[in-house]
This record gives sequence, structure tokens and C-alpha cells, in this order.
Amino acid sequence: MRCFLFIALWFIAGCGVFAQSEQLARNFFDQGEYEKALKVYEKLYQQNPANPIFFNGLISSHQQLENFEVAESLLMERINRSANNPSILIELGHNFELQEQSEKAKQFYEEALQSIEGRPNYAYAIARGFEQYNLLDYAASAYERAMEMNGDRNFNLQLARIYGEQGKIEEMFSNYLDLIEDDMKFYGLANREFNRYITEDPQAEANVILRKLLLKKLQENPILLYNEMLSWLFIQQKDFSKAFAQERAIFKRGDNNLQGILNLAVLAREAKDFDSAREIISYAIEESPSPVFNLQARHFLISIKLDNANPEDYPEIENEFRTLLVENPQIDGTLNLKIDYANFLAFQLDKKEEAIELLKNTAETAKSDFETARLKMALADILVVQEKFNEALIYYSQIQNLVKNDVMAQDARFKVAKTSYYKGDFQWAKTQLDILKSSTSQLIANDAMELSLLISDNSLEDSTQAALRKYAKADLLSFQKRNPEAIQALDSILVNHKGEKIEDEALLSQAKLFEEEKNFEKAEYNYLAIIDSFGDDILADNAHYFLAELYANELQDPEKAKGFYEQIIFNFADSIYFVEARKKYRLLRGDTIE
Repeated sequence: MRCFLFIALWFIAGCGVFAQSEQLARNFFDQGEYEKALKVYEKLYQQNPANPIFFNGLISSHQQLENFEVAESLLMERINRSANNPSILIELGHNFELQEQSEKAKQFYEEALQSIEGRPNYAYAIARGFEQYNLLDYAASAYERAMEMNGDRNFNLQLARIYGEQGKIEEMFSNYLDLIEDDMKFYGLANREFNRYITEDPQAEANVILRKLLLKKLQENPILLYNEMLSWLFIQQKDFSKAFAQERAIFKRGDNNLQGILNLAVLAREAKDFDSAREIISYAIEESPSPVFNLQARHFLISIKLDNANPEDYPEIENEFRTLLVENPQIDGTLNLKIDYANFLAFQLDKKEEAIELLKNTAETAKSDFETARLKMALADILVVQEKFNEALIYYSQIQNLVKNDVMAQDARFKVAKTSYYKGDFQWAKTQLDILKSSTSQLIANDAMELSLLISDNSLEDSTQAALRKYAKADLLSFQKRNPEAIQALDSILVNHKGEKIEDEALLSQAKLFEEEKNFEKAEYNYLAIIDSFGDDILADNAHYFLAELYANELQDPEKAKGFYEQIIFNFADSIYFVEARKKYRLLRGDTIE
């Protein structure tokens, strides 16, 4: 037993010494101290000549020192001792490649490839050897030859990756499609790779190639997978009508699940393709036998109408809300409908008391603390609109107790801070905001940090906080949907507090309000004013990004949009808009997105 323990301890100690020495050799090599690396690798190789790591390190050290003949001699000795391992042929070829003897290198590479026919089990090792030296054509040939010889071998994954690196997009897509047709576990991987090449432009080369491949595959093998992938492709291109055609096919041939169609309608709405969203959801309503689904879908239709509604549309929308509630008094799922209707009454129709009564009546039949909390949140928001701040604060506090561990509790705390800010109680508001800076919700944390900074920056120079009070009032007017009055209040700040810290904040808030009012030229003017006068301040990246979005989406000037996205990439690397700006800049430039 003691003998065994002694041997075991000796073996472990020996392994540790080898590992330390090998790490030392690698460090020398990485630092370009090849002679020192060579000495360590020589000792290691003498002690354990069978270890491939030590052997490869020895060969690489000789090659870096241009001891090519020594490296060749060692490789020849190795190939004779290892039953002609064909992978060594690649190493020999590489040794000649380093000497710029391309013809000799090619001979060894071709010999390694040829050896696959007699020794197919070495195909993977040979291909990996070629990949190690970026010999992608040879690596692809190795995999392809092995698959031709034995149909059971599947190197589609390796080939797809190589084809991508070679820029052979069609071959890459085709291999990934073969992979996922055989085994759906590769779907996620393939989808990530497709995302690197597919853009919003339907005429982009990669988009055209993938579309043709999928249509061909669908004709040859009409499985739902290819309908799903075509739908995904059309969604990337923002072509929701074509995606809808695929989702209809999936619905009819699948398990009659309308979830995919509903998801598509949501995506179309988010992309502001309201016509497609209406068409898609109307189809879902016709096809669904479920009263709950129909309620949700019709509610969704009303929401789409609200997205683009003018005051003259409000009576019709109000009637649709009422009809839906009357027709579905007992159906589960009316909570969201009632909250949206209450918000519509309060914010669009100025029927605040009616909205409050609806929410209070609904709260009496709430089935959980979560439902109660949601109703109280909507109720408190309306009380803030009415400037009944103390009553609203009570409800927000109750929500924090009802759903302590939910993000809704953090949202309620943020609204406590915002309400205190509206009241002019800036110190208490900042105390709450500083707690929320570490919120698990990144959105709440960011909003809390921005409002906290606003209060701090505009309290230092002005102890009366006069400008901040005016700004908070304008902010409240905006929340109350009284945009013209909010714009006028911000104008007063820009005139009477010019040169103060609040000026850039006022310009930015006013610009966003101008956008809501479709006054895009005035919004453009404000953003440019921030960039010109406050180009080094904290809101400069916001102004660049919002102006780029304005040019891209409303003013239809992609060249100007590209310029401002580019400014964020080069001058605001730490901006929260950096990733989106880079993506949109590259799309406008026509790049392949990786």
C-alpha cells in the first residue's frame, strides 16, 4: 500500500513538473524568446518523446529559428516511427512552405489528401491539420473526400464553417440546411450563422441565395422547417406580407396553433407596418375558435388603431373598447383590456373620473396580488395626471408591498421618485433614484441614473432650483399628454435660463416632443443645437443617435443618418447606443452583419 502511495505521489509530482516546464516553454515562445523555448522543449521531448505537445513545440521553435533542416529531420523520424501518420505529411509540407518551397509543400499536402483513400479514419485529423495553417481549400477537400468515400460520415458542420470563411455563401447555407434537416439540435447554431450574413435588404446576395435555396428545398422536401425558415428570412427583410404567407402554410399544415401568426402581427406592429399587422391579426380572428384568443386579437387591433389615431378617431375607438367589454364580460383576459381602456379614457378623452371608477371596480374582482398591483399602478398613474400626488404615492407604495420580488415593485419605486420630482421634492426623489441605480432591470437603472444626474447637475449652481422646477413642470405636462403646453414651458426655460446646465436637457426633451407632434424640422434643429453647443457633454450621444434615427426614418436622408451613426461609433464608444448605431450604420453602408 505504501509502495502504491509512493508511486502515485511520484507520478503526480512528475506531472506537475512537466506542466510547469511546458508552461514556461510556451511563455518563452509567446514572448518571441525562441532559443529559450527550444532548450526547454528539447528537455521535455527527451524525457517524453511520445508527447505530441512537446514535439510540436520543439518543431515550432526550430522553425522560428529557421532550423528547417533539423525540423525536417525530426518530422521524417516521427513519420517513420508512427506508422506513417499522414498528419505529419502536412507538417512537412508546412516546413517547406516556410522556406518558400511551394512545389515541395504542395507535394506533401497532396500526399496527405491522397492518404485518406487508404486510411479514411485519418480524415478528420488531416483536415484539422490543414485548418491549423489556414489551408482551407485542402481542409475542405479532405472533408469532402471522406464523405464521398463513406456516406455515413457527416462533416457538414466543419464544411459549413470552412465555406463561410472562404466566402462560399451558397455552399455554407446548403450545408447548414442539410445539418438541421438531419438533426434539429443544429438549428440554433445555423440560425446564428445565417444572422451574420442576412440583412434587411432583400436584394443582398446572401438574402437572394438563401431564399432560392429554401424554395428549392421546399419543393424537393415540403417539410414545415423550410416554411419556418422562409418566414424568418422575410421577417429579417421586414417583408411581413411574405412572412405571413409562410405562417399561414405552417398553421394549415401544422397543429392549428396560431401563436406564430400572433407573434408575426406583434413584430409587424413594432416595425410600424400597421397594414400588415392588421391583415395578419384579422386572419387570426377569423381562424380562431377560442373566445380568449379572439378577445386578445381584437384588443390588439384596437391598439394598432391607437398607434396612429387622431382625435377624430377617438369616438370610434371608444365604441370598440365598450363593445368588446360588453361582449366578453366574464372571459379571462379582460384585465389588460380594461387597463388600456382606462388609460385611453384618462389620457386621450380626459375622462379621468370614469377611468378611475373602472379601475377601482375591476380591483374588487382581482384574482391575485399581481392583478391588484397592475390595477393600482394604472390608477396611480392617472392620479399623477390629476396632480393628486400624495394619493398616487400611497398606491405606488402599496404596489411595492404587494409584489416585493417582482420588477413591478422596482417600477413602482421609480414612479415614487418621479412623482416626488414632479412635486418639487428633489432631495427625496434623488434618494429613491440612487437606490434604483442597482436595479435588476437595466431600463429602470438607466432611467434612475439619468433622472438622478438631472437633479444633481441642476441643484449645484442654483440653490433655488428654479430652472429644475420649471423643467419638472414641463415633464409633467408631457406625461399628461399636453404636448403643446410642454413645448411652450420648455421654450420659457430656453429663453430665461440660457447658458445654464438645464439648457441641453430642455433642448432634448423639446426635440422628442416635436417628433411626437410630427414637427421633424424643429426636432432636427434642436438636436443640431445640442451637438453644436454641447458636443462634449453627457447628452451629445443621445442627440447624435436620435438625429440619425430622425434622418433614417422620418426625413428619409440615409446619407446624413449614416454620418451621425458613424459619429457615435468613433466618438462615443461607451454610449448605450453604440451597438445599435454600429449595426444600423453597417446596414446603411451595405455591409454583411456579423
